[in-house]
Amino acid sequence: MTDLAARAALVAAFAITSAGCSSDGGKLEQVNPNVYPTAYKQEIINTLRQTLSDPVHVRGGLISEPALSPTGKDQRYTACVRFQERDIYSKQYPAPEDRIAYFYGGHLNQLVKATEDQCAKAAYRPFPEVEKMCLAKGCE
Repeated sequence: MTDLAARAALVAAFAITSAGCSSDGGKLEQVNPNVYPTAYKQEIINTLRQTLSDPVHVRGGLISEPALSPTGKDQRYTACVRFQERDIYSKQYPAPEDRIAYFYGGHLNQLVKATEDQCAKAAYRPFPEVEKMCLAKGCE
């Protein structure tokens, strides 16, 4: 057997034995997409802290409880968030902005601007945590 043929046989043997060592038999783990998001507030705050122009100056925070909502052909947990972010140039607070959070497998998947009808019937409640965001090292 040539050196090249021996190497090819060794690689093939390794590939076959490695496939047998997989704990799930090579299948991907199934995720339940509709697990209730228990840490939804903190995940939303973390996302806003990274995406807002001025996350330190936010006021009027409101949030709705996650609820199953139709999203395309499926249903997913969604929550609506309303707040006012200070304009970094004029230092003014424009009209409140609504965002909709989409959850998949119990975790935040997307946080995007809501259309007028997506959060029109949301039962908002105070969300003071969003008004206490900070960027310092000691922030919670």
